[in-house]
Amino acid sequence: MWQPEPDWERLPGGYGTATQGVWRAGPGVVVKRLTAPLPGDPAELSDPESPGWWRREADVALSGVVERSDGLRGDPVGVEEDDAGVTLTLPFHEREPLSGLYVARSLGRFAGTDLGGRPWLARSQLRSRLARVAYRGGWRTLARTSVADVAEHLWSHRAEQLARLDALPQVSQHGDPVPGNLVGPAGEGILALDWGTLGTGPVGADLGYWSLSAREEFEPLLEAYLDGLPAGLATADEAASGARITAAYTVLTRAEWALARAADGDGALAGKFRHPSVAPYLLALQRQFPQIEALLA
Repeated sequence: MWQPEPDWERLPGGYGTATQGVWRAGPGVVVKRLTAPLPGDPAELSDPESPGWWRREADVALSGVVERSDGLRGDPVGVEEDDAGVTLTLPFHEREPLSGLYVARSLGRFAGTDLGGRPWLARSQLRSRLARVAYRGGWRTLARTSVADVAEHLWSHRAEQLARLDALPQVSQHGDPVPGNLVGPAGEGILALDWGTLGTGPVGADLGYWSLSAREEFEPLLEAYLDGLPAGLATADEAASGARITAAYTVLTRAEWALARAADGDGALAGKFRHPSVAPYLLALQRQFPQIEALLA
């Protein structure tokens, strides 16, 4: 059985169904271990088109496709395979601060990258995530809050909103553009990590995810994204629609997750809104009210 060396330093993050862990393995070296699915594991781990495909990071590394991509790029990664999984070896980088507008513009540029139609590219990412939420019973905890009516309306109309996303131009997307996966400037773009959700999706989707982490408001971020988007790929309205739907459903899902965990403890749910494990998700939800209202309209 594969095991990390005793002197390796385990790094935060890197926890997932298929990720055993991430370690600092020496000066300038990081090791990430992916484990192959076992009988009884979720079916999505074995579906190459699912966002949960267990070895996508290895496939991305072997293809070299993001080593030459525009807007976002990845490092060359060493890949060692065995019967139980895959070991990835990549360089360690100190993180540098990034402007939210610069990230948005880079995401727009990356949307025009030709990924070559590879069979392991992730598809229908938001649809897959909402399917998991539906399996757990939907946004049940949000139904106990002041946004209950709004949440119920958007949840009951999710099929229509997902159909709107399907009708938009489908572009290349990182799939998880959060600050922890964006290291710093690299040439005219950004060095990015964790390509496990690389794939295609509706124009604006990456921007929608990023808007939940960025300090800047939605409209300036949209303008920056459009500035990076290759001409003729999509209209401003299409990019705005993809970003709004993605941001609204993602921020509500995250708020549900945080509230559901807090609800298990003693005391009234409303008394937990200011708890450090809940408050950031509710503040993020408040920031997205304009995008949610646009969908309600």
